[in-house]
Amino acid sequence: MDTSFYQSFKLSIISIVDLSKDAIHIHVGLIVFFLVVFLWKKGRFEIVCVLPVLMIACLMEAFDLRDDLNSLGYMRWSASVHDIVNTALWPVVITFFAKVRAMGKNL
Repeated sequence: MDTSFYQSFKLSIISIVDLSKDAIHIHVGLIVFFLVVFLWKKGRFEIVCVLPVLMIACLMEAFDLRDDLNSLGYMRWSASVHDIVNTALWPVVITFFAKVRAMGKNL
């Protein structure tokens, strides 16, 4: 079976940046998160800033699941959950600690 455009694109990115797939997911999550924080929320860390990260992660995984089904005959759900966690973990952690810090300043 032929490789999809999406998978070919991912393989090109991996070869260019010379990072693991996990590292790329982490970087994509942080890039999307910080773009949203600075462009949409003007520097404020809000929980809604994590939503676009989750949307991008789920969209990427929907493509991966479709490609898995086409090439392998089944979907690798555990790999997709792993990738979503990798993509969203640090934005969630950063937002959590920003909120904890803000609550401490209000005391």
